[in-house]
Amino acid sequence: MAYEQILFDTGEHGVATITLNRPERLNAFTPVLFREMLDALGRVDADDDLRVTIVTGAGRGFCAGADLEAGEDTFDTSDREEKKAQDDGPTRHPVSFMLGLTKPVIAAINGPAVGVGVTMILPFDIRIAAESAKIGLIFNRRGILPELSSPWLLPKITGLSNAAELMYTGRILKAQEAKEYGLVSKVVPDADLMP
Repeated sequence: MAYEQILFDTGEHGVATITLNRPERLNAFTPVLFREMLDALGRVDADDDLRVTIVTGAGRGFCAGADLEAGEDTFDTSDREEKKAQDDGPTRHPVSFMLGLTKPVIAAINGPAVGVGVTMILPFDIRIAAESAKIGLIFNRRGILPELSSPWLLPKITGLSNAAELMYTGRILKAQEAKEYGLVSKVVPDADLMP
């Protein structure tokens, strides 16, 4: 598969890097971006020379959530079956696929991560944030339901009360607050994130 919206680097020492590559839109999520990310994760899992994957964002953001450029059509699922028939991604639900990966996946959150920019990394093994990162589950601010099994995963990561607070308030957390809630395991200076 040729990638349009991610960069995939197999680098050295068995470390693969997936970079969400739509910096002009703060790496806003699209079905194409997600399909490409899942494909690259599958490639790492199948390659005996690769041991770990790091997922990060190009430019100053990690992922600004769903790309809402299409307006109300963003959430139009009337052609979902046609898209599903064309999809060459994993046959399992994306969260089941990610939870079934046999090699560690690390999120290197280099900037703002909101909405699906957070929920898509909940199945990852480790989440590390740069000091400048901001993280928010802002679904209630947009009047949409949280996706990617996040209401099931989030309480397992943060605890039930913290998950409820994050979902109900839609508050955007600074990196250190995200660590206090358990959303990330470590906060590092921006320059030290990728090393």
